[in-house]
Amino acid sequence: MGNYFLDNQDIQFLFDHIDLRELARLQEDRTLPGDPDYGPSDPDDAVDNYRRILEIVGQLAADSIAENAETIDREGNTLNEDGTVTLHPLVRDNLKRLSQADLMGFTLPRKYGGLNCPNLVYTMANEIISRADCSLMNLFGLQGIAETIYAFASDEIKDHILPKFCRGEVTGAMVLTEPDAGSDLQAVRLRAYQDEQGNWYLNGVKRFITNGCGEVLLVLARSEPEISDGRGLSLFYAERSEKVRVRHLENKLGIHGSPTCELVFEDLPCKLVGERQRGLITYVMALMNGARVGIAAQSLGVAEAAFRLARIYAHTRQQFGGPIERLPAVAEMVADMHIHLQAARALTYETSRVCDHENNNLRILETGLSRDKEEEKQRKQLARQLKRVNGMLTPMSKYYASEMACRVANDTIQILGGSGYMKDYAAERYLRDARITTIYEGTSQLQIVAAIRGVASGAFENYVADFEKIEYADPLLAGLKQKLVDARAHIGEAIKFVKGKSTAYLDLSGRRIVDAAIAVIIGHLFLGQGAKNERKKRVARRFIESQLPLIKMNLEQVLSGDTAALDEYEILAGPVPSRD
Repeated sequence: MGNYFLDNQDIQFLFDHIDLRELARLQEDRTLPGDPDYGPSDPDDAVDNYRRILEIVGQLAADSIAENAETIDREGNTLNEDGTVTLHPLVRDNLKRLSQADLMGFTLPRKYGGLNCPNLVYTMANEIISRADCSLMNLFGLQGIAETIYAFASDEIKDHILPKFCRGEVTGAMVLTEPDAGSDLQAVRLRAYQDEQGNWYLNGVKRFITNGCGEVLLVLARSEPEISDGRGLSLFYAERSEKVRVRHLENKLGIHGSPTCELVFEDLPCKLVGERQRGLITYVMALMNGARVGIAAQSLGVAEAAFRLARIYAHTRQQFGGPIERLPAVAEMVADMHIHLQAARALTYETSRVCDHENNNLRILETGLSRDKEEEKQRKQLARQLKRVNGMLTPMSKYYASEMACRVANDTIQILGGSGYMKDYAAERYLRDARITTIYEGTSQLQIVAAIRGVASGAFENYVADFEKIEYADPLLAGLKQKLVDARAHIGEAIKFVKGKSTAYLDLSGRRIVDAAIAVIIGHLFLGQGAKNERKKRVARRFIESQLPLIKMNLEQVLSGDTAALDEYEILAGPVPSRD
């Protein structure tokens, strides 16, 4: 019997390397109201519980979910004449097994039947599931919908639906996108209106809705028709009925086990979540931040699956008198695939760790558990700091991990050669599945726009300042740290230069500056790992030394001030092709 947790050396290293005891101490705070008496006896017991949960996830992923993936990809789901969707029998079987293992309330409090795990552990689980079947994570990983209900909905809604989430009786959908409102959610037009008794209803169309056939729908709708921007939007809770139907199932490149639906709402009864006009500004932004970390984890999983296939093939495929991994070009490709996979994992897990600290700090503030006014003041200041850091790290993680997944999956096909292009191997499925990760929950370009604001506003320098205070006894690590310090200073010079230009130039330079900042952050994370592990020290050296020339090149391009892509767009892009 296999196990996708126990066979992953890097996940196990990070499980031990990251301070999960501190997260557990905050997560399992018994003083929080409504928390039942049962649960781990102390942080060590909690961490041991997290490990056992991940072992269960790893076993299910290896023994059943992975075996079902190829058939599900080939056959997909079914749209019925009445506007409902029948999930593939093997998808239903996967969800049933996860429910039987009590894994469908992963981060929800125990009073609803949840496991009360930190988001970091959930991120690990999402990666493991995605390695087995990337598309299944879109159902398993939508538990953020339940988290949003827990954070913002009324007690009536929470008490009614959250236990059902935990028992695996329902799945949910984030119902945001419309035919004319993709990434620009401020343009959402789906109408929310009230009758004379104050009951809410929904009318309109939504498109590209992952698991739109789910039983629970969180819908972004325009409750204030006189306000045309995001301030006129509210978030609503609704349940599947004959008043909402799936008009179309998208015929997609990949993730065929995950139904992507076009929904038609016809006076669907719903309930307001939280307050009016805060749907996009507060609730959806919180929902999407969690979803973006989820997509980063999904990217890690599919990249891990692809890399393992490439690694085995390069080791066993004989050409020119030996395995192809002895060819320098192949050896470098395989080594760098693994390094960048580990880099994305380090960044994504760090983001999840910081998210857990932000969430728990806010929870303590909101429940009034600060011991005195001074502690409350410190926690409010910490909340502002963590919000800024997460506002930068979350888009960085989604951007870097998803782009990495596409490169690794593409390189896997290259290493397999003609065999990789054939459906005899899973390589082509991995590439098809990975490709969506740079698009949904905000494209890579939008993640860069979000991340560059954090980098340019000082969040980057403040965040890495703590890493720069660390002293390394090992001369190699100390030398590498100094190179990162110098690189950070050069990034600061580029940011200062860009601030003297237009906002358009900041966006034009965004990718190069964000890439440089990500490389510095990951470099510091690798140094911390290298101080504990000899192999990781070698990974740190290779990553940092290979990134420094790229950082220099990117910053030189930024400092050039070249705006030809904007100023001469019509010339450089050429005329618009005819539709003939």
